[in-house]
Amino acid sequence: MTGTAANAGALTHKLSSSVQLTVDAAATRAVRVGSSYSVSGNGVSTTDGTNAGAVGGLGAISSGIGSPANITATQATSGNSFSFNQSYLEGDALSGSAPTVGAVANYSDLTSTTAGTAGSLAGTIDTAGAISVTAGGAGSSAVGQFVSEISIFD
Repeated sequence: MTGTAANAGALTHKLSSSVQLTVDAAATRAVRVGSSYSVSGNGVSTTDGTNAGAVGGLGAISSGIGSPANITATQATSGNSFSFNQSYLEGDALSGSAPTVGAVANYSDLTSTTAGTAGSLAGTIDTAGAISVTAGGAGSSAVGQFVSEISIFD
């Protein structure tokens, strides 16, 4: 009696090692804040000093900045309830030109980070596949990775 041969298909085994070393560049993020105006009220009469019933607005805009009117409110009917709220946020003026390298725009929302330093940053993979990484200075990173992949196909 003879048996049939077993077939295991294909078998692959892959090994890989890698080291990634990174030193961050200097960066600045600048976001211009825009102007905004809001008004709300109930039971009041309003004026801008010239026009009765005026409710304001951003007015004429120059270099991205509004010039809202001065709105005053008075209680419409004595003894009745009333409310009045007015707010204005003056935004950042538009820049007339692009900033030069290293300069930061005069905007309200700024985030600036200095460049990283390599310092002692290092990474090696020896002939046996051992990975070694050494930390660097601020703003740097070292990542070592070993991958073993086994695949079996029928």
